[in-house]
Amino acid sequence: MMQAMIFAAGMGTRLKPLTDTMPKALVRVGGEPLLRRVVENLAGAGVDRIVVNVHHFASQITDYLKQNRNFGLDIRISDESERLLDTGGGIRHAEPLFDANSPILIHNVDILSNVDLRSFYDLASASHVDAVLLVSSRKTKRYLLFDDDMRLVGWTNIETGEVRSPYPDLDPKSCRMYAFAGIHVLSPRLLTAMHDWPDKFGIIDFYLKSCATHNIVGYVKDDLKLMDIGKLDTLAQAEDFLKMLR
Repeated sequence: MMQAMIFAAGMGTRLKPLTDTMPKALVRVGGEPLLRRVVENLAGAGVDRIVVNVHHFASQITDYLKQNRNFGLDIRISDESERLLDTGGGIRHAEPLFDANSPILIHNVDILSNVDLRSFYDLASASHVDAVLLVSSRKTKRYLLFDDDMRLVGWTNIETGEVRSPYPDLDPKSCRMYAFAGIHVLSPRLLTAMHDWPDKFGIIDFYLKSCATHNIVGYVKDDLKLMDIGKLDTLAQAEDFLKMLR
């Protein structure tokens, strides 16, 4: 089985005023809601089961999926209506909805890309790692840090000089630095490691704490084309970006 989770619970504050009346997942790009685009990409990659977490205007998302008969897929709702649980907490909350034996492809609802999701998923399955994070060399303030084998060892903010790592003497200058692309695959083994964490936590916080004891690696896609439709100005550019992906 191939399974995935779409993060669709966020408030979408950077897309206001659109998200004053709808969830970010239903904001349209090129005439289609973001959620539909991600679902169809996952289906095209061979995903059998999709878990969608919901919070902001949750009923609009569930109604939309019902109207479209779940696009013929096994789509399950992880309800965070009472409280947003952040990315890590959201994954752990959804644990009962996953198949316990298959890796989970995690995909933000507001990301469009040219990633071959099937190949990326198969890479994670075949290499017996605990998690694979899609990364790129784009410019940003915050970078994940990897050793020469592309194993995650830390994180840094190059503007403030802050470093976070389970290795106290880590020198960022000795590491490979890449930006996280919001798509990752994790082994169900990691779900057990989350049980001692609080209800709400970020998945990157979890990865940074766990990378000393688990094999968490980065995957660089050299010709990566990726757009985060998080803000109104990127939304305006998204239709041109979609044409470029074709």
